[in-house]
Amino acid sequence: MLLVYYSSSSEYTHRFVGKLDHPARRLPLLTKDETLLVDEPFVLVTPTYGAGPNRGAVPKQVVKFLNIESNRRHLVGVIGAGNTNFGAEYCRAAHKIAVKCQVPVLYRVELLGTPEDVAAVNQGLDKLCVSSLKTAM
Repeated sequence: MLLVYYSSSSEYTHRFVGKLDHPARRLPLLTKDETLLVDEPFVLVTPTYGAGPNRGAVPKQVVKFLNIESNRRHLVGVIGAGNTNFGAEYCRAAHKIAVKCQVPVLYRVELLGTPEDVAAVNQGLDKLCVSSLKTAM
């Protein structure tokens, strides 16, 4: 399953995605850069930024990417990356995207993800690939 992800210069999300056994494409770091166009099913991996009362949680680069209807059409699920220190705001961006795009939040991982997170996400993505192939037939 293709992963599309955003990672800031902290590289936390990038390092987590790098541990997974699935192809990945990274969204540009800067909003002024041209975003990706995706023409196949994918799972979005996103951190949460600036969450709080009356504040956005979804990175602007992710918003720009999802504002393209053809990208949204291929979205099958979301994985949230975050820090549990933020309490109720933990992985808020993934939940907002899931509701707006009517797809499931597949996983939530803290920072770089534990070895157990990596194994669980890989296993889930493998099952999602098999399910997608059966649906396509």
